[in-house]
Amino acid sequence: MAERERYTEIREENAIRIDEIFGQNVFNDNVMQQRLPKKSYRELRHVIDEGRTLDPVTADVVAHAMKEWAIEKGATHFTHWFQPLTGITAEKHDAFISHEDEEGRVMTEFSGKELVRGEADASSFPSGGTRSTFEARGYTTWDCSSPAFIKESGCGKILCIPTAFNSYTGEALDRKTPLLRSMDALSEQAMRIVRLFGNTDAKKVISSVGPEQEYFLVDEDLYKKRPDLMYTGRTLFGAPAPRGQEMEDHYYGVIRERVGEFMRDLNTELWKLGVTAKTQHNEVAPAQHELAPIYETANIAADHNQLVMETMKRVAVHHGLRCLLHEKPYKGVNGSGKHNNWSINTDSGMNLLDPGETPNENIQFLLILSCIIKAVDVHADLLRQSAADVGNDHRLGANEAPPAIMSVFLGEQLEDVVLQLIETGEATSVKQGGVLKTGVSILPDVEKDATDRNRTSPFAFTGNKFEFRTVGSSDSIAAANTVLNAIVAEALCDAANELEAAEDFDMGVHDLIKKNLTEHQRIIFNGDGYSEAWIKEAKRRGLPNIPSMIEAAPALTTDKAISLFEKFGIFTKKELTSREEVVYETYAKSINIEALTMIDMASRQILPACIRYASSLAAGVKDMLSLDMDAATEKDILNRVQEEISKLKKALDVLEEDHAKAVTVADEKEKAFYYKDVIKKDMSVLRESADRLELMVDKRMWPLPTYGELMFEV
Repeated sequence: MAERERYTEIREENAIRIDEIFGQNVFNDNVMQQRLPKKSYRELRHVIDEGRTLDPVTADVVAHAMKEWAIEKGATHFTHWFQPLTGITAEKHDAFISHEDEEGRVMTEFSGKELVRGEADASSFPSGGTRSTFEARGYTTWDCSSPAFIKESGCGKILCIPTAFNSYTGEALDRKTPLLRSMDALSEQAMRIVRLFGNTDAKKVISSVGPEQEYFLVDEDLYKKRPDLMYTGRTLFGAPAPRGQEMEDHYYGVIRERVGEFMRDLNTELWKLGVTAKTQHNEVAPAQHELAPIYETANIAADHNQLVMETMKRVAVHHGLRCLLHEKPYKGVNGSGKHNNWSINTDSGMNLLDPGETPNENIQFLLILSCIIKAVDVHADLLRQSAADVGNDHRLGANEAPPAIMSVFLGEQLEDVVLQLIETGEATSVKQGGVLKTGVSILPDVEKDATDRNRTSPFAFTGNKFEFRTVGSSDSIAAANTVLNAIVAEALCDAANELEAAEDFDMGVHDLIKKNLTEHQRIIFNGDGYSEAWIKEAKRRGLPNIPSMIEAAPALTTDKAISLFEKFGIFTKKELTSREEVVYETYAKSINIEALTMIDMASRQILPACIRYASSLAAGVKDMLSLDMDAATEKDILNRVQEEISKLKKALDVLEEDHAKAVTVADEKEKAFYYKDVIKKDMSVLRESADRLELMVDKRMWPLPTYGELMFEV
């Protein structure tokens, strides 16, 4: 409570203005212009804009300016901030201390070499067998396209330098490296298309992303009483509360004071870091919320989304809360996703996914749209894999999120244009939105969009972008955008190859658009993605339905995936094989932790509590019988409790026995599937019995905070 009061006082004393604090902890372009010599600034801008190598002299100048700025801000250490395959970020702090002078004064130093390159133990991070334990060396390399920033935490103020992470032998061991490679590939191939349409102003094409971040908040005291939340991020036991989300009153509802205080501080911290946090609201489930930023380049958006998740967790603690980013913290309650809004734009300001007022006449847009449709169809399995993680297995296909079947939603307007092109080769008309008449005299009539939205679609066109709704809330967006960039680059490359060789460009474009749409129309679906009918229809169309993370993993190493990634230098076959191995390792380790947590909770908390309750019931029955009282009801309750306790103990024994077998499986893929096919089923049976007992046992004896407490006491 003292912690909350201290933060409340600070907040009240320091009213904020967004324009005054935004980016104050970022070594951004404005700061560089002020602090760098003009020549050094120009050289650095050329490196950022054109992908050149930074020369050592300029690197030293930039490092010195960055150090001086950071120290003035109160920073004592610097770190190469990177994103290994753990799914979170990593950092090692080094002080700016260099040595003492003759008078014993400490000297500070930060060289260009330290800025540009660092070293980390590559064998201590997931590598999928790329690095052996004794092969330790790995390198972090400065990504100057993503601004350095100062992070404030319990460690003080730390200068964070966004970096890539590669092994000594050159393999990418992180999320950033392949994302940057894919951005280059997409830009190169999209520029070929742009040039064919006569655009000579643009120099590159940029993939832009705006990820909407969903999350849950829970009271910290209750969180600490739930080992499952602490160890796994989700509840492994828990009966439904009398009230959940069925009243549909939480979505966009009034934000509670405590949550509002958290959101205010969260926004402040993010704005200081240059994160364009814009939208905040309550989500569908109780205690569930969402934050959405403004679009940024895919690289910076990925970095900033990691900062969003880190900052959410850090700020929540200051308010006596904990932030849950797991895709499914509560059974039977809507989970959390991360809608990845993706678009492509030229550096001269043209959105290549803007259809304009008459999309049927916008030939460049229709060509790019047809290429994207082709890309999603050809690589549906790979796109599904890009959003696969352990938590997302609980969410996808659960009638609360997009299905595991990839499809493209275009909306009525574009679908009509596409059908015209397929059927006749020409699109002579376009549907308009019309006017929504409110029927209220003081309210204006509203111009409607030409297309409704579809929340059941995994990949939906929403005006001038695509919304990839499948990404999980805890996952990095880097993998999804790496795949999106890569598959679209391939489709654009195929188109450019064909059109550059065409004798008649206009006829060639016309034929190619019709060909792409005709051959890949099976991926277009505007209906209800939650329905059983769609599952059957998707199967008829031959679309893949991949239900789990580990069943999606082989998509990384198919011949077409290897060909795609190697063609554009995004992944080598070795890197793809290692990433598939990491998927199996991650899955097995995650389910193993969940199983051990369930065994511990059932053995040491739930079972003893149930036995104590049964004993109290038995004592009551005995007392009633000694007084010649009718104890039939009490005996019936006791018998049902004892019967359920026996089921619980049996389920616990089975889980323990099967878990003992799981740890002996040597092959990672085989182990992962054993956990999915055997251990997860055992866990489900154990949970069902425990959840039934929760509804039977005296609440005063139940050892865990209930769903009602977790979701409503925030």
